[in-house]
Amino acid sequence: MAGAGGGAAGDRVLVGEITLPGVRRSVGFARSFVRARAPDAPGLDDMIMAVSELVANAITHTASGREGGRVTVVLTAGGGMYRLEVEDGGGADGRPHVRDEVGAETGRGMRIVAALASSWGFRRDGARTVVWAEFPGDGSGPGP
Repeated sequence: MAGAGGGAAGDRVLVGEITLPGVRRSVGFARSFVRARAPDAPGLDDMIMAVSELVANAITHTASGREGGRVTVVLTAGGGMYRLEVEDGGGADGRPHVRDEVGAETGRGMRIVAALASSWGFRRDGARTVVWAEFPGDGSGPGP
């Protein structure tokens, strides 16, 4: 379900944040970041797949993929949920959405995120876009 909201930020704690260059190899670094920050999360595999898709989308479809571009990954926890956010460099007037066409070679990223996440959405932050996805978990934050 896409939208601008997605729960109260005040009841979540920061698990970790990383800013990466807008290049393809950053997708692997984003996966490693999530794996390291939430190793015991029950939905870890789903979170890793989602961060892969979201970072790849940011690099492919926004200014994050241009020279000097950056993408930021934020992981928070609280209220029995993990929340993954990917902030991109902004793009044209497009917005993150699930494409209707299921047989295309590309365009499946948001469909995958929507299928794996309990909920997802986006918000604008100036020219930038933050796409978020929530996953079940104890949501208590990072382990020892």
